[in-house]
Amino acid sequence: MSDIANPWQSPENVSTPEKTLDAQVLMTGVMLRYLREASPWLRFIGILGFIGCGFMVAGGLVAAIVMFAVASLADEFGGFPVGLIGLLYVALGAVAFFPARFTYYFGAKIRNYQLSNSEQDLEQAFKNNKSLWKFTGILCIVYLAFVPLAVIGGIAAAVGSVFM
Repeated sequence: MSDIANPWQSPENVSTPEKTLDAQVLMTGVMLRYLREASPWLRFIGILGFIGCGFMVAGGLVAAIVMFAVASLADEFGGFPVGLIGLLYVALGAVAFFPARFTYYFGAKIRNYQLSNSEQDLEQAFKNNKSLWKFTGILCIVYLAFVPLAVIGGIAAAVGSVFM
């Protein structure tokens, strides 16, 4: 055999290694502009979330107190403590607090980064962004696990009410 390369040999794939996520990437001016434009909206949405949480908690407490009082006077609800619905709103308001907090702090840390140019502020901003989406993902998983249980419970309640 000769030292000449085989012309019918498949070509070798010369690939360049991909950049890892840990590689240092500088923020471009366009990236910074997008962050700067998003910051006030993130803070606004976070503040609206805090206000919504406050209304949910306050409304839930009022509803629980009123429902417990009415149920104890009327006793017409078949033994179901309807005041628990108000307490459910209190719990949902407490859960909704965390996405509002992460959203607000994401926007606030971006604003701090613009003022101080400190990498720690930018890191904290993206940490809050990561926490927001992690919390939202976990909440979705809990919701997806709860829906089949609710459907099964609803079917069981409907069947039980037919045979009563």
